Amino acid sequence: MGHVNNAVYLSWVQDVVVKHWAGLASDVELATTIWVAIKHEITYRRPAFLGDALSATVAATGFQGAKAMFDTVIRRGDQIVAEIRSVWCSIDTATRRPKRVAQEVVRRFSNASLGVA
Repeated sequence: MGHVNNAVYLSWVQDVVVKHWAGLASDVELATTIWVAIKHEITYRRPAFLGDALSATVAATGFQGAKAMFDTVIRRGDQIVAEIRSVWCSIDTATRRPKRVAQEVVRRFSNASLGVA
């Protein structure tokens, strides 16, 4: 049918959240922390089609222990195509175990959003 399926939306969300992290994290944080998605909820507003020019914005909406919540909005021009709420877990690269999100990271993420075309 030429429309984008849900696996592609999940790929886009992962890409934009990881870019957001990479743009805000220090070199030490990038080396010592990885993020693992543990939940996504997608609300589809309009279909997206192969070849559409889309953009995405992402913002952190909350933190709890090792978890961070993000809202991602995918648009085609002024139209909202999909809204995604996702929960991610902060993982220590050395121990491979969840680790609490540092207050400095919470502060930095809470004051920033990222737009990607």
